[in-house]
Formats: sequence, structure tokens, C-alpha cells
Amino acid sequence: MQFEVWAPLTGRVALRLDDATYDMARDPDRDGWWTVRAPAGDGSRYGFLLDGETVPRPDPRGRRLPDGPDGLSAVVDLDALAPQSAPSPRIPLQDAVLYELHIGTFTPEGTFDAAAARLGHLTALGVTHVELMPVCSFSGRHGWGYDGVAPWSVHEPYGGPAGLARFTAAAHAAGLGVVLDVVHNHLGPSGNHLPAFGPYFTDTHHTPWGAAVNLDAPGSDEVRAYLIGSALAWLRDYGIDGLRLDAVHALADGRALTFLEELSAAVDALAAESGRPLFLIAESDRCDPRTTTPRAAGGPGLQAQWNDDFHHALHCALTGESQAYYADFAEAPLAALAKTLTRVFFHDGTWSSFRGRTHGRPVDHRRTPAHRFVGYSQTHDQIGNRALGDRLSASLSPGLLSCAAAVTLTGPFVPMLFMGEEWGARTPWQYFTDHPDPELAEAVRSGRRREFAAHGWKAEEIPDPQDPATRDRSCLDWSEPGQPVHARLLDWYRTLVGLRRTHPDLRDPDLAAVRVAHDEERRWLTFRRGDVRVAVNLSAEPVTIALGRNGVRVLASWEPLERPGPDGRIHLPGESAVVLGL
Repeated sequence: MQFEVWAPLTGRVALRLDDATYDMARDPDRDGWWTVRAPAGDGSRYGFLLDGETVPRPDPRGRRLPDGPDGLSAVVDLDALAPQSAPSPRIPLQDAVLYELHIGTFTPEGTFDAAAARLGHLTALGVTHVELMPVCSFSGRHGWGYDGVAPWSVHEPYGGPAGLARFTAAAHAAGLGVVLDVVHNHLGPSGNHLPAFGPYFTDTHHTPWGAAVNLDAPGSDEVRAYLIGSALAWLRDYGIDGLRLDAVHALADGRALTFLEELSAAVDALAAESGRPLFLIAESDRCDPRTTTPRAAGGPGLQAQWNDDFHHALHCALTGESQAYYADFAEAPLAALAKTLTRVFFHDGTWSSFRGRTHGRPVDHRRTPAHRFVGYSQTHDQIGNRALGDRLSASLSPGLLSCAAAVTLTGPFVPMLFMGEEWGARTPWQYFTDHPDPELAEAVRSGRRREFAAHGWKAEEIPDPQDPATRDRSCLDWSEPGQPVHARLLDWYRTLVGLRRTHPDLRDPDLAAVRVAHDEERRWLTFRRGDVRVAVNLSAEPVTIALGRNGVRVLASWEPLERPGPDGRIHLPGESAVVLGL
């Protein structure tokens, strides 16, 4: 078997394979690369010794770390992974309904196999794609996954490479696509061995998480190839259908040909080679439509991006919260929501009090398709980064939850749900870690408490991220969907997802065709998408709304509702939603 590693700054490299050591030679055709052939098979343990070290380091491109990021790598026979028993579903983003899922808390077991056993729930719900939060190896057993340190490997406690392959095969067999969240802007603080191998990081730029990944300094060609290679490996070797790119605004990249352009070109080439549609979805806080501009038009060529502005406007309209970045949206939340439904970004060159400057860039809503943007009422970030990890269901009535679902699932953007949202889960989703290093664990614990102390929270009120109970509290309670109050909301979600599937107007990408009316004082909003009308009443009092058209019928309503009269007016109960059509 051929072993190779990029280690340009070292003078000697050796391979430790099981109980044997093999000196490696420089590759004459690739600067900085070392190679050697040695007998090995699936499961063989190995690592690299740099410049006479006595303790081997794991392979930066290793697929499996059975003992965690500080242990040896293990050879993985990719051909022996679970076969793809069913082809990937060819569902375009325009028709997608995404479901964000964290393997470690979707079930109490926290494994790929346990999650796969619950896929029937998702097919009954009607979603089209499961969006997995990061699954590459990180220190400890439990965590969100954004502290990953080995972008080519699969977290062993979840089930390792074989577990991921089985999950993807099961999802495809159920007719579900799989999207994976990957992190290229930083690596975690514990178990990161990359700096010993080469210039994977640079002091040229700085990030909130430490040294920046080297995307534009000397050595960055190989670093880019390393990250792009890992992205392609997820898509090629595990059958993943798309990637969600974490915080692309934090990619420090000053080169003319950006990393994102290189990545999207490589993914498009793989899609053409494999005959499978593949896509990239960015998380970005820039409110910049150029993020999804095609490469031919000068953009990076990503297929979609998350739209936090839509979330913030909807959240403020539902909750009345006005702290931090919600402040601008809270001044007139229904007007803000109306703007995002038609113009995508609230901040499109407007003043942002949170940032203390103008922010964003307008979307050309007449030329940009709506499926370039993902809309949601809840995500792992918007729940887990709250002090107590409380969901909307912790403070809103079922009626208001029905309104959130109606706006998200019938709105113009590709909708995304966060696990458990569909039944109004009462379990929180809190910030949890499992750092073995006591000093790092204490720094995380005290840092989080210090962060929220600035907002008036007492230290003892903030859950300890290192306490195993914090993770356990965050696991979904699968007895809830069978309880009446939860079952009613779940049925509402299924109904709305079904309407999106059966009514082409709800998948129409024409943003310019969306029409919105609202009353800030009386707290109602209605929007039109083709022949479909959607109305939500966020007030506790009933309202009468003039739809501007008669002859419509009720397609779905949270509360029992009479058909609109000949005058086109509808009487909508408090805290309820309705979908109407011809």
C-alpha cells in the first residue's frame, strides 16, 4: 500500500505501521511530499514520525481515528464500506425541504445507526434532504462538531466511516438526500496536529477562533488542495449529495482566484464525472448576493446561502425580542419580514446598529431565483447560541409556532427545519463540549459564563458545557411526537410540506412575483405566491383581512376556518395561520 504525506518543513519522515517503522523518501515530482510502500490492510494502525519524533502523529488525510485525534490513524478500505443500495435522489434545490440534524443528539444513543433507525419519521414528514452537522473527528465524545481537527476523518463515537456510509445508504434507500456541514475557516483547539506537518495556518490573518487557515500565504496551494480534497471525498466516497460551508465570511483569502471558486469548480467537475447533481450551500453573514453568483458571471458559483435576515425578522415578529442583532429588525418586525420575503436581505446597504455601520448589498430580485437562499425559523446556531439553548417552543404558543411554520414552508426560499421543530420539541438544544484538557475545559466554561454575564445572566444560570447532563438535556425526546399537543403541530408541518410538494406556485423561484401585505399594529401579514395566499395572525385577537380576491378555498388552517366570503375577506382567529388557493 502506498503511504504519502505533505510535510515540507521537515528533514526526515518515517511511517510507523502497526509495530514496524519505515523510512519515507521525498517524492521527486511533488515538492514537500514524502512516500513509502508498506504492507497494510483495512484497520491497520499507522502514523508519521517527523524529524526523529518518538510518538507518531495521525495522518492529516486519515479517514479513521479509532482512538480520537491524538491517536493513530487506521487504514480504511473504501471499497468495503456499505454499498450504495439505492441511487442518490435527484431532487433539485428548488424542490428541496432541508432538515438540519445533529447525530449526537438526534437520538440518546448519538450514533449514525440510531439516527438511521429514525429516518421513517423524516420520510413521513416529507422533507427531501437531511443536513448533518459536522461529523469529522473532534476531541472528546460529545460536541457540536465545529471543533473538528481532522477534515478527512469521521468521528469514531458516531460510528466512524462505516457508520456514515450505512447512514447515507439508508437515507438514499428512503428517498432522502444527504447534505453535510463542513468547516474550512478554522480547526478546533484540541488534537490539531496539522501545524507540525506544514504551513496549514498563517499569522497573516486572524479569526475569532485563532490562527487563520492558510488560503493565500506561501504553501496555500497545498492547503487548498487538502481542503478541496476532503470536500470531494465526502461527496465521492460516502455518496453525500451536497455540502453546507460553515461561515464562509471568515475565510481569509486575498487571492485573485478564491478558494470558494476553486472548490465549486471541483465539485461541478465531480458532478459531471459522476452524473450526480451536487451542490454547495454557504453560511455567510455578509448579506451579499455575490456569494451565489455563478462563476461565469464573476462569482464563486455556490448554489445557495443561508438567509439569517429572514430568520431575524421572523423571530422578532414572533417573540418581540430586540437585543443585539435583533434590534434593527424589532423596530418594525412585520415590515422587516415583508422586506425579506420580497427582497431577501433586510440589510441591503442599510444601517446596522449592531455593527455600527451600513451593511449588505441589494439582491436583484427580478433576476435572482429564490432557491439561491435558505429560509428557516430555527437553526442550531439560533437556538444553541442562546444562554439556555431554548427553542421557540419554550416561549411561544402552538398557534404562533404554526405561523412560523407557515411562513417558512410556504415562503419563497428553500425551507429548512431544525430537528424536533416539527413537533415543538420541549427539549432545549444547548452548547456542550467534552474537552479532555482540564485547562481548555475551564476556559470554555468560564468564557461562556463571562459572555452571558455581560447580558445580565448569573453564572450559575448558564449550563456548564462540560457537564454530560448538558448534552443529555439536548437529546430529542422521541415520546413527544405521540402526545396530543405535539402530534397536532407535527400534522401541521406534514400538511405544509405536502402543500409545497403538490403546489408548484410554492416552489416558484420568481421573487418579483411575491406580493406581501401587513399591518404592524394589528400584527397580521399575508403574502401571495401565484394562486396561493398565506395569512398569519400573530396577535391574540382575531382579525379580518381583505385578500383582494374572492373564490379562494382553504387548503390548510391551524384553526377551523370558514371559506372567505364573496367580498374576499377572511376572518382569522388569533395566533393562527391559513393557506388558501383557487
